[in-house]
Amino acid sequence: MAVLNSPAQLAAKTNTGASTTGEPAATRWDIIELLFFAYRDFVGDPDHVLEEFGFGRAHHRVMHFVYRYPGLNVADLLEVLRITKQSLGRVLKQLLDEGYIVQKAGDADRRQRLLFATAKGEALVAKLAGLQTDRIVRALRGLDASGAEAVRKFLLGMIDHDDPDKVLEAILRADGKMVKA
Repeated sequence: MAVLNSPAQLAAKTNTGASTTGEPAATRWDIIELLFFAYRDFVGDPDHVLEEFGFGRAHHRVMHFVYRYPGLNVADLLEVLRITKQSLGRVLKQLLDEGYIVQKAGDADRRQRLLFATAKGEALVAKLAGLQTDRIVRALRGLDASGAEAVRKFLLGMIDHDDPDKVLEAILRADGKMVKA
């Protein structure tokens, strides 16, 4: 186990600085570290499954969005993932070659490359989402509906809504709760 400073030592390191609103705010080391560990474990469960296939987190992210938004074009996927065309090309080629995704030309514009998950891809996404859903359900256990909604609002508040993202907008629209942070 790693040796970490005591809470008293951590408290001494907490600084008070100006927040983005200009108001003094204490650094939220507790939330920052909880988010690091929550993310580590949230993606760690699928990471173990992905390793069996020789895949990584980029494969997971591509599969997730292609499955959730059938017909997503490559340009929009690049925008959502915020990765380089070269990085996406490598991952996408592997997923296409191994039969997890199929690529079709657009009806209106034949140059468009529209992406769809195959049955094999859908099964992989279901397995990974199941692991993550189990973790979410465990984390929400004991919270009432208002507590779960507070968690959801917190996560929405963490997203930069000033940066247009077509998929995020679709998620928020579909949810019927377009939220401005």
